Amino acid sequence: MTTKITQQVSNRLCSALIIWVIGLGANFIMVGQTMATTQAQVKNGVQISQATELNNWVIVNDTVMGGRSQANIVFADDHMQFVGDLSMRNNGGFASIRRIDEPVNWQANKPIQIVIRGDGRNYQFRLRTNRYVDGVAYVKGFATTKGEWQTVTFTENDFTAQFRGRLIRDAKDLAFTDITQLGFMLADKQPGGFELHVKEISQH
Repeated sequence: MTTKITQQVSNRLCSALIIWVIGLGANFIMVGQTMATTQAQVKNGVQISQATELNNWVIVNDTVMGGRSQANIVFADDHMQFVGDLSMRNNGGFASIRRIDEPVNWQANKPIQIVIRGDGRNYQFRLRTNRYVDGVAYVKGFATTKGEWQTVTFTENDFTAQFRGRLIRDAKDLAFTDITQLGFMLADKQPGGFELHVKEISQH
């Protein structure tokens, strides 16, 4: 009798152990799925939440060709500001900033979005696939609404290849995976002060 009871207890313990192991394994699977989902939701792009990000940016104005436009990059709160004064003097007329350091592994066929707050002027989002200061840039303009945060989304087909404002019709098609530099430019031929706040440049 004692032997039978012992055997029954042992069988129940084994069954409970098996159920616990299966449940534990299910929990591991769920945790793994949760981790994978969380990783999939992480944004790929430029992190602008800290002032150190400004170290990756440079200013390129029309002063390189004798112009008088001025620009600056400022970090405020949790975003970057592209501010300055556009001048048409000495055949100038553009102000720009460009990110040249810490490359991002951009993905192909996945839109890039920017979160910006402008001043009502029209700006350009510019991409480059080389490390040169000059050369072909892939350009797409966007409008801003004064004082309002906006999310603007771009696909690879939105951009046109340009060199100093002229279309380059035989340029290679843009692939986001080739991006080495990106930036913003103001060249709307309207002299005066400007400010563009940039909070995010990312793929989701």
